[in-house]
Amino acid sequence: MTEGRGVPDMDDPWGRLPAYSEAREFIGGTSRTFALDVWSRFRRKFTSVLGLGLMLIVSLFAFFGPFFTRFSYDGQNLEYVNIPPFFRAIERNGALYHITPGLKLIKLRDGGWLDGAVNRVSTDESAKKISFDDYGKKLVMDYSSRPYALLDGEGRRSGPTQFVWNRTYLLGSDSLGRDMMARLMYGARVSLLVALTATLANLIIGVFFGSVSAYCGGSIDAVMMRIVDIINTLPLTLYVILIMVFLDAGMTSIIVALGTVYWVNMARVVRGEILSLKQRDFVLASRTIGSSSAVILARHLIPNAMGSILVTLTMLIPQAIFMEAFLSFIGLGIPAPLASLGTMCSDALGMLRSSPYQLFEPAFLICALTFGFNFIGDGLRDAMDPKLRR
Repeated sequence: MTEGRGVPDMDDPWGRLPAYSEAREFIGGTSRTFALDVWSRFRRKFTSVLGLGLMLIVSLFAFFGPFFTRFSYDGQNLEYVNIPPFFRAIERNGALYHITPGLKLIKLRDGGWLDGAVNRVSTDESAKKISFDDYGKKLVMDYSSRPYALLDGEGRRSGPTQFVWNRTYLLGSDSLGRDMMARLMYGARVSLLVALTATLANLIIGVFFGSVSAYCGGSIDAVMMRIVDIINTLPLTLYVILIMVFLDAGMTSIIVALGTVYWVNMARVVRGEILSLKQRDFVLASRTIGSSSAVILARHLIPNAMGSILVTLTMLIPQAIFMEAFLSFIGLGIPAPLASLGTMCSDALGMLRSSPYQLFEPAFLICALTFGFNFIGDGLRDAMDPKLRR
């Protein structure tokens, strides 16, 4: 113990303290702000960090990915229809070829780059054979049984094959020859913009409406909550259809629909928090010194309810993303040729058996977005829970 100062001696931290020492109130630990404390507990949970990583990867993929691809979301090439990202290549006459589900013969170069469709000469439907001419080289395709094959000089189906990666369309092409990766980038961007819209609507409208309703109370609270109940009873699909009567189908209709009705759950959560906080001593003390209602709400009540607000926010964002995908899937969202994850899933249903990757890729991205935000919300809920603080 350092004499005369009343604080522990760091050379002997386990030494006995005198009864009169001020060190009895000494706390031997590094002080941290609330934000640092939340981040410290948030990063200890693997799923929380995984969700945050998913969101960063998807955000970079959606907003910066288009700068590194030479394709656009609406560029079509009907020669390269339904080319999967990983396919079977057949070697004939020193060259590699790929047979598409539409019975087109695609020539390859450099182990995976698409080099154009081979010219079709004739079709024998009775024998289920198609003849092609590759600059003087005659090729015969036999599609009588799967897998489709190219016949050799003696009419045999056997021949060397290998699996190669599609280096032209890294994630394959769709039924119109559009790059799946470019369309996924744009679809993820639409979903994230919808998530941003839902976030802003929840923060601005939901927090304001719920806090004012709870703080005022009485008849004002009753009227404002009845407005929330009326909005909540309207089916969202019917509401979108009504909006599309006045606005054109597209991103604007989705943003207006979600931005005007998606804040009701947040308003209810904020109202419950403010009702429990406004009777606390710090609010009564603020009233005593003459603080206005706006100051009490902005500086005391809403900041103390921010934990519940953030958790509810991250839980409502996946619902908004899924709702946008569902509306686009049934034809009420983004119109063609614009790309959305929902429209991509809808377009892929007809090619599910022959080209399942066209459905799995946008579905996987929807799952990554929803799981990512859910993991972040779950981590924030645990990190901001005072009962779990150590």
